[in-house]
Amino acid sequence: MALPDRFRLDDRVVLLTGAGRGLGRAMALAFADAGAAVAGAARTPDQLEETAALVRGQGGRASIIPTDVTDSAAVQAMVDATLAELGRIDVLVNNAGGSAEGDGEPLEQLTDEQWQRGVNLNLTSQMLCARAVLPHMTERGSGVIINVASGFGLRGGRHNWMYVSSKAGVVNFTRSLAVSYGPDGVRTNCIAPGIFPHTEQALARWRGGKYIPVGRVGLAWEMGPLAVWLASDAAAGLNGETIAQDGGGLSAIGPTGWAPVVALEEAD
Repeated sequence: MALPDRFRLDDRVVLLTGAGRGLGRAMALAFADAGAAVAGAARTPDQLEETAALVRGQGGRASIIPTDVTDSAAVQAMVDATLAELGRIDVLVNNAGGSAEGDGEPLEQLTDEQWQRGVNLNLTSQMLCARAVLPHMTERGSGVIINVASGFGLRGGRHNWMYVSSKAGVVNFTRSLAVSYGPDGVRTNCIAPGIFPHTEQALARWRGGKYIPVGRVGLAWEMGPLAVWLASDAAAGLNGETIAQDGGGLSAIGPTGWAPVVALEEAD
């Protein structure tokens, strides 16, 4: 097989959560460009329709499944619907997640409900999706799971509780899936994105990437080629790894190169 062919995903089906916008949409377009059919899931039907239209516009095949990935029954229905429509699931991408109410506040103000919602959104959701799809993959003896964590899953953050804790959990959840189901032909790896702002406000907060070693923030399309590679035969020997897509941010001081201004006392 020629090397470029090892990156192709022709005749494969990718189930991608959080596909309605941002990094999820970028990955959906990349998977379709590599030849895969894409089943996109999210809680936002309008955004999913936009993603599907873009995939179809470049000649790809797409279906949409509005889903709350924190709901076990909804997740099982999502997997069942994908199998019914597309016949198989070769790749699961656990991309859905985000910040939660309570992050950014002192710990003593955090409620039990805020903690649970944040952990459910970013960690429990990935467990539910993996649990639902694994019987199909293990029966076939092949499959790929790609979990999306965060650079904040590899470091702490001031008054950042559920997000950093759940994303750190994703990293080790990935490892446990890898050692548990690798013998059954299922590879599991993790992507830890750095700073990928979706708004001008977020871009300004990170000062345009001033403190990131490559000198800029991440661009959404850059997630696509990495995800395609991890899903493809070109990465057939990769299992249980976490790859930071962060412009070298973890090599710097502070969260993705962020250097907070801290008043220092004058030395005596």
